[in-house]
Amino acid sequence: MNGVSIDSADAFMALGISLGLGLLVGMQRERVSSHIAGIRTFPLITLLGTVAGLMAGPLGGWTVGAGLLALAVATAVSNVFKIRRGEYKPGITTEIAIFLMYFVGAFLVIGPTEIAVAVGAVVAILLHAKQTLRRFAKALGDKDVRAIMQFVLISLVILPVLPDRTFGPLEVFNPRITWLMVVLVTGISLGGYLSYKFFRRQAGLVLSGLIGGMISSTATTVSYARRAATAPDLAPVAAMIVVLATAVMYVRVLIEISLVGPSLMPVAAWPVCIMLAVTLALGLAMWLRTRGVQIEMPEQENPSELRFALVFGVMYTVVLFAVAASKQFFDDRGIYAVAAISGLTDMDAITLSTARLVEENRLSADIAWRAIILASLSNMIFKTCIVGMLGNRRLLGMVAGLFAIAFAVGILLLIFWRPVIVPVEDLTKFMHN
Repeated sequence: MNGVSIDSADAFMALGISLGLGLLVGMQRERVSSHIAGIRTFPLITLLGTVAGLMAGPLGGWTVGAGLLALAVATAVSNVFKIRRGEYKPGITTEIAIFLMYFVGAFLVIGPTEIAVAVGAVVAILLHAKQTLRRFAKALGDKDVRAIMQFVLISLVILPVLPDRTFGPLEVFNPRITWLMVVLVTGISLGGYLSYKFFRRQAGLVLSGLIGGMISSTATTVSYARRAATAPDLAPVAAMIVVLATAVMYVRVLIEISLVGPSLMPVAAWPVCIMLAVTLALGLAMWLRTRGVQIEMPEQENPSELRFALVFGVMYTVVLFAVAASKQFFDDRGIYAVAAISGLTDMDAITLSTARLVEENRLSADIAWRAIILASLSNMIFKTCIVGMLGNRRLLGMVAGLFAIAFAVGILLLIFWRPVIVPVEDLTKFMHN
């Protein structure tokens, strides 16, 4: 479909998709008793856009503009009559949806079909999620909104203006790529935080662990260790949530590798997925003991605060330099030492730095996945120490026992595992399914 000529099969396909998208949005508007357009009008609007796009081939692009003008006049006249009859309700949501769906209909002819379908689906979702979005917005405080604005600042304002070239020794420090890593990690954590704000009061035990892991598995360990110290009966719950948050840590690792170092993914996928499966199974086993317990998630800090971004940026840069220097001046044991130390408090920096160096052909993928697994084992030791210092003896015994099983699996992987290459396309298909 190129807007110049189109055969009958493509035309019917465009008209069929247009009709479906219009019905989807129209059904939603009909459910809320829209006075302007509903289940019949929206399909007509999208079909009008598609027909105008089809006519643009032989007649020129003015047909789309003419259709838009006619639609604007019809909408204005309809609103005038409704105002006179006292039926008009203030708001322009439906009107904006009308014009957007018209352009979606036209875009089905002159642009990629998948983009038009995605936009139409997003329109329907946004219209349907009105009350949900309002509840979410009300759940955010001024501090949260300010922090989200800061994330917009670091991702859309600071990132584009940073230089995209390497500086300093070892030629590994690239300001734009470094800040891109900051945006990536902050975005993942922010997604978990927003889930926390929305689901906090409805979150069950499993969801509490999963959301906590998205925000920060280490911070989650600290929070629940402190709660178990004051309420010893919550030790099984706290242990389950700590282990589940650790399982999510491996999900973060997979996401970061797939985005930053896709060439590492075929080598690292299996060992990381095995560690994910083991920790997830341990967490769910604990859930079977605690599923009747009700507990509200503790307050979480917003991870998009600028100070968190700056701290991680410095940490990532230090780890990146350390890994590169170890590769150049020492043997593999130097890299493993860096991984063990950096993994104590954070997995993101070592994961992103090794994935990036593999992608640049400066580090072996076999060394990289071993460094990542070693860092995760170091992270388990650190969390166990946190529980020992902040929690109680019962919680320490549970967490240490559960982590000992996962730790043993990790050691066996490091000793005996030989890379099984997983084609990226097969892994992508598996993750989608």
